[in-house]
Amino acid sequence: MLLVVHGFAEHSGRYEHFGAWFARRGCAVHAYDHQGHGRSEGVRGHVRRFGDFLDDLDAMLAAVRAEHPGLLPQLVGHSMGGLIVAASLCERAPDVAGAVTSGAALAISDDLSRGRIVAARVLRRVAPRLALDSGLDPEGLSNDPEVVRAYVEDPLVFRSMTTSLAVELMGAIERTVGSADRVRVPLLMLHGEGDPICPVAGTRGFFERLVVEPRRIQTYPGLRHEIFNEPEHARVFEDVLAWIRARGR
Repeated sequence: MLLVVHGFAEHSGRYEHFGAWFARRGCAVHAYDHQGHGRSEGVRGHVRRFGDFLDDLDAMLAAVRAEHPGLLPQLVGHSMGGLIVAASLCERAPDVAGAVTSGAALAISDDLSRGRIVAARVLRRVAPRLALDSGLDPEGLSNDPEVVRAYVEDPLVFRSMTTSLAVELMGAIERTVGSADRVRVPLLMLHGEGDPICPVAGTRGFFERLVVEPRRIQTYPGLRHEIFNEPEHARVFEDVLAWIRARGR
């Protein structure tokens, strides 16, 4: 059983092909929209505190366990969802069989200057819901131009984040990377080496701090941020499936 935790500015509907592929191979797949994302309520691209995302994940885990008694879910987190999953493993120790991250947001982009970070923190104090341009370049998502086009034209995708979310994300990255040794469940970390949005160095740095076994890191030369949406996505799916089956789930 898989629970998909999507990334910033997108929504669970973008994982229908992922869910269908794994369902055909006998896996139950669940997904949800974060608050302020997709069809969920809340200000777009806003969160009061990062822990609210973890609370929502806890609620979803309780719901899927109730639907599948006797089964432990595997978490699959992409981008900001990968950060949420990693933070949950470090801070909440959820009752799961294991986890997979894809392009996890575990490092701040080199394009984000110290000046912009300071400005976001100052603005958050007086205008926590002020929307800022996220700076996310859709061309960095995938080598498939159709994926980029669909993302740009998706009415449920947005292009900004509030000062509160920006500051909470930065704080969560710092706390989570420093707590990697607290992970206690099997973890597979995947990342495209050509990812210009979430640096692969973040995944590598987090992995180096892990002490849990089993653990594995797999990077893909040439693949961009959304490895589940690359032309080679079937190979990535096979890697995830092999990991899950090796765990006996």
